[in-house]
Amino acid sequence: MANTSKKIDNILDNLHEKYHNINQDTETHLEGLLHSKPINYWDYIHTDALLNLQIQRSIHADEMVFIMYHQINELLFKMILWEIDQVAKKEKIDAAFFSEKLMRISRYFDMLTSSFSIMKDGMDVAQYNKFRKTLTPASGFQSAQYRKVEFASTELINLIDNRYRATIDRNTPYEHAFDHLYWQAAGKDYNTGKKSYFLNAFEDRYKEEFIRFTKFYNTHNLWTKFKTLTEDVKTNKTLIKAMRHYDYTVNIKWVMAHYNTANHYLNINGKTAEATGGSEWVKYMHPKYQKRIFFPDLWSEKELKHWGEDL
Repeated sequence: MANTSKKIDNILDNLHEKYHNINQDTETHLEGLLHSKPINYWDYIHTDALLNLQIQRSIHADEMVFIMYHQINELLFKMILWEIDQVAKKEKIDAAFFSEKLMRISRYFDMLTSSFSIMKDGMDVAQYNKFRKTLTPASGFQSAQYRKVEFASTELINLIDNRYRATIDRNTPYEHAFDHLYWQAAGKDYNTGKKSYFLNAFEDRYKEEFIRFTKFYNTHNLWTKFKTLTEDVKTNKTLIKAMRHYDYTVNIKWVMAHYNTANHYLNINGKTAEATGGSEWVKYMHPKYQKRIFFPDLWSEKELKHWGEDL
């Protein structure tokens, strides 16, 4: 009993110190515990709310698979951004911390990559090509969180459309650079400059938010953070391996899993169908065209030249 009493006293002292530090009354908070109810799984996870977020637009059963799959993707993107944020805001970073966060992020992308079999092999092709017409002009392209993952991973120059990358640098006005990001190719005719409806809608919804986001990540993205590390940390073999693994996982493995799934549903009898948003998805998605590489200095000249070509 004496030990128990001493333990309780210690906890109370720690609570008092905690609430004192934030100018709160300890007694009031303790009294609040008398009136609170025990937590349970379904309230903590908000299960009922989560399971009521799936609303179909068609009568086809496999649309439910499509909706839930993409909602799971968005949750994983949020987990990825959560990990990147911790790296971005940490002042002193060692190789172990950086490597651990990168491997966590890579595991999330490994899960995203392997999960494409749910889409590729888990939906009826005929059903998909019927219910997808009800989704026009929406597109997976419009995932703002995935764009944020890219902004938070590397410098903006590495996300510029490969055709225009040599003409843009840090002195280029942001608006001009933004209009030449690689994913603009999915919704813009570069000969006329005209943007598609789904690209205009996406920018109307998120462009200002992206600008605010990139103001911070312009100097706090993973690549820039890496380059500011001391030489002994930058040359750490485990960290370099983790950086390369993340880069390859996102920009080769995950992209190609997405590409192959799209090809499975949209390339029928040798004829390539247009994506719901109207994008030229083959050249937009395949890594050999855009050569999206987060950490270019960590790859050899040969690797950069032939990025994605052997797939």
